[in-house]
Amino acid sequence: MLELPEAVTLAVQMNDTIRGKRVSDAVADTSKHKFAWYYGDPAEYGERLRGKVIGDAKAYGGRLEIEVEDVALQFGDGVNLRYYAVGERLPVKHQLLVTFDDGSALCATVAMYGGIWCSPKGAMDDEPYVKVAKEAVSPLSDAFDYAFFVSLVDERTRRLSAKAFLATEQRIPGLGNGVLQDILLNARIHPKKKIATMDDDQLRVLFDSVKSTLSEMTRLGGRDTERDLYGSPGGYKTKLSRNTAGMYCANCGGTVHKEAYMGGSIYYCDQCQIK
Repeated sequence: MLELPEAVTLAVQMNDTIRGKRVSDAVADTSKHKFAWYYGDPAEYGERLRGKVIGDAKAYGGRLEIEVEDVALQFGDGVNLRYYAVGERLPVKHQLLVTFDDGSALCATVAMYGGIWCSPKGAMDDEPYVKVAKEAVSPLSDAFDYAFFVSLVDERTRRLSAKAFLATEQRIPGLGNGVLQDILLNARIHPKKKIATMDDDQLRVLFDSVKSTLSEMTRLGGRDTERDLYGSPGGYKTKLSRNTAGMYCANCGGTVHKEAYMGGSIYYCDQCQIK
């Protein structure tokens, strides 16, 4: 799923690969998907994009936005993006296919769910998730310091679990259930541990893990459970994910457990993560 490290990685790769290319055609929603979301009528995407030049790509939390002259092309969590060079065989099924005048293409497919929004520039800026993502302080920035982090802890959020605090309600856009697992392992905190039970030292450790883990994931081009613009897995080897369930903990040698919690899966070590 598209989270902060992957969104940043894709933005960098797009700026290196498709910026400056002119769109020859675009088709959307040719392969129907019940949980693929669009801006307006996807049949109009071709008209909106055709003949326009790709500008800068930027990551906002777990969202990716590409400037295409007077159009904003945005992708949300659950969308897989792939660049196809000239001569590469294009997939038959997709939710968006943008072809360029040099014969290369950008393809977007939706896994379980995902948004592909092609709108006039600025038209979605007041949409709540977009607004929060664009205005948020990125955990990759210097402005996301310990003082800012503890400002997120209030009477209501103190009652939440570590998972709920970090990965819900857009408190830290781009920090989702995927990157959450290694953040909590590195902090040695169980996903179900309540924020109210953490002292200042533990909150500091949690903050440090948010910063360092996300920075490492981004530096290495995303997680190995996700693929980049060229179809390659990210260079960050996840410690807790579907790839490691039932195996030994990379930190202490304990067992990695998988459990359903809050509508998704959590992974944790039975030895070194404190509940």
